[in-house]
Parts: sequence; structure tokens; C-alpha cells
Amino acid sequence: MIDYSKMLCDTVQEIKPSGIRKFFDMLSDMGDDVVALTVGQPDFVTPWHIREAAIDSLEKGKTYYTSNAGMPELRNEISRYMKRKFSLDYKPDEIIVTVGGSEAIDIAIRSLVNPGDEVILPTPSFVCYEPIAKMCGAKVVTVETKLENNFKLTARELREAISDKTKLLILPFPNNPTGAILTREELEELAEVLRDTNIAVLSDEIYAELTYGRSHVSIASIDGMRERTIIASGFSKAYAMTGWRLGYLCAPAPLAIQMLKLHQFAIMCSPTASQFAATEAMKNGDDDIEYMRNEYNRRRVFILEGLRKIGIECFEPEGAFYIYPNVGKFGLSSEEFCERLLFEHKCAIVPGTAFGDGGEGFARISYAYSVKHISEALKRIEAFVNRLKSEK
Repeated sequence: MIDYSKMLCDTVQEIKPSGIRKFFDMLSDMGDDVVALTVGQPDFVTPWHIREAAIDSLEKGKTYYTSNAGMPELRNEISRYMKRKFSLDYKPDEIIVTVGGSEAIDIAIRSLVNPGDEVILPTPSFVCYEPIAKMCGAKVVTVETKLENNFKLTARELREAISDKTKLLILPFPNNPTGAILTREELEELAEVLRDTNIAVLSDEIYAELTYGRSHVSIASIDGMRERTIIASGFSKAYAMTGWRLGYLCAPAPLAIQMLKLHQFAIMCSPTASQFAATEAMKNGDDDIEYMRNEYNRRRVFILEGLRKIGIECFEPEGAFYIYPNVGKFGLSSEEFCERLLFEHKCAIVPGTAFGDGGEGFARISYAYSVKHISEALKRIEAFVNRLKSEK
């Protein structure tokens, strides 16, 4: 009899599965009448002109490998886009087209981190950063952002987290799950802390296009920060292209050259048809982004007002398409709240603890769903809250 525990890598076995997926999988046995606000997936169909570009490439038989780093025309368009949208100058050889933003994050961390290094991670945050860093043998130093600071990483918190072993700071803003963003002034304060160090920054900007009330600012645009920053981004959220699995990273050439090695040996190249679609998106998709952002903003206001009317306290999100309500006052843990809501009222949201220990007392709700869908979910949440109040 084979002992698989001895066959497998110890570090991988110690990694816990995604808390998001664990909860999402519970839905499979619940039937079709569950109203789910769990997944960070746009409910829009990829715009037709983008789909058409991929269809055209297939009809013309363009099904070959591309350059490892991605098609030159796509990297040129990403370069123009970064300049047009965020005033950032990246040459095509400083850009790698990846299999989703997830691969961009993976190869960035694996290219930078040695065993024993420390990685600073503000939490709550998306679930992939910590496991990847740990699989590299790094120590993850979490900084729990606070509601009273609007879930932002402060310069004081960053300074206190730095040690002589710190190699990397991960900046996941606009943030999943909180919807928090960082302003230029706040980024400048963080930059001042980093300026005389050799600490790299991985800035996950997958939600950069989805901000409300103000435009996204990248830390790479702050004086002295570009040379130490790797930007991870992609097409999934801005263009409703989740299933196309296409992302990119932008980094100074000496870093990009090394990251490309991992991409070459693990992936070869990103899907060709997806690259043709993404080229069209970068060229002619600005209006699509604007349309979808306006719709998300409408949903954001709707769900924020709805939750507050129910009596649930909410931080007002300024980016992404999530809201992070405080459910702690009802006397249940985050997991208990979400499980009872699911089993008793067939409404699914994600416990805040799926995004780090600092998530206790909170839950993540995605508003990447229609207003009709959100409205039904609010009715069920209100019924559940009223039930909890009656139990006291």
C-alpha cells in the first residue's frame, strides 16, 4: 500500500484549500433556487467585437504557438494602454502575457522569493498570495488592515512589519474582498517607507479599471517606485473575459527576463485565440470598460443602501465589485452566519475568514450580478437577520 503522505511534498500538503472554493462547492447540493453572490465573475458576456477577433483568428487557422512572452502586437497594445490609462511607460520587452493574472502573480513571487525571505501581505486579501509565498519557503508577515482605516495599509503599519529579511511587499489594491483603494497621497507615504530599501513590490492591479469616484493610481507611477515594482493585471474583470485565461505582468527588464524563464518552462505561451481577442480589447475596448463600470457602480450603490436599510454596517467600497459587510454583531462567527444564511434561506455569500484571519466578523458579497439577482438576495438576507433578532 502506497503512503501518499510520504510521496507528496510536505509544503503542499500543509497548504489549506481555498476558503472561497470550499464554500462555493457547498452550493452544488443545494438545488437551483439558491441565490449566490459568491463569485468574482462579471455577469456580462465578453463584448462581441472581442469574441469576433478570436473567432476570426480561428477561422483563419491562426492556431500556432506565439512568442513565449506573447504576441508582439498584443504587448505593443498593452504598452500603449498602460501609458494611456495610467501614465506608465513599459516597453514591450518589459511585458509578459500570462495565463490569467493568477500566473502573473505566481511567477512574480517565485522569481523573487528565496526560502527564509519575508513577504509582507496586507489582509484581508485574495487567497493565492500566501500559499504561493509559503510554497517558495517564505515567511508571510500579515498586516491586518482595519475598518477604522478603511481597510488601507498605512505607512506606520508597513514600517513596523519590515525586517532585515523582508524581500517583497504585496499590494492588492483595489482590494478583493474589501473594495478598498489607495490614493496617490497614501501610496506616496508607503513609497517613502520603501525608498531606501531593496524591497520589491508586487502590485496586483486586476481591478484597476473598476474604481468609483476617482481613478486608479499605480504605485509604479510614484517617484522611485517603478524600478522595484511588478504589476500583475489581466483581462478577466475589466473586459468580462474570465474564461479566456489571459493576464499580463509589467516589470523592469532585469526582472521580466528572469520571470520569463518560469513562464517558458511551465506554460510555453498563453492561448493564441485569447491573445487575438485581448489585442482587440486593448485597441477598442475602452467604451466597454466604461459601460460595465457604470453598471457596477449602480449595483454598488444599490447593495450598499440595501444592506444598511437591513441594519448591516458596511464600509463603502471604492473599487472592484465586492462589498464587505460587518456581520459580527449578530453573535455568530463569519462561517456560522454564512452557513446558516445558505442552509436556512438559500442565499450564498463568502465568510470573511476565507481571506485571512482578520476577516472574522465580516463577509464578502459580490455585486457582479444583476440588480434583480441582488434584490432577491437582499430579501433573503433581511429575512435571516430578522430571524436572528427574534432569537435573542
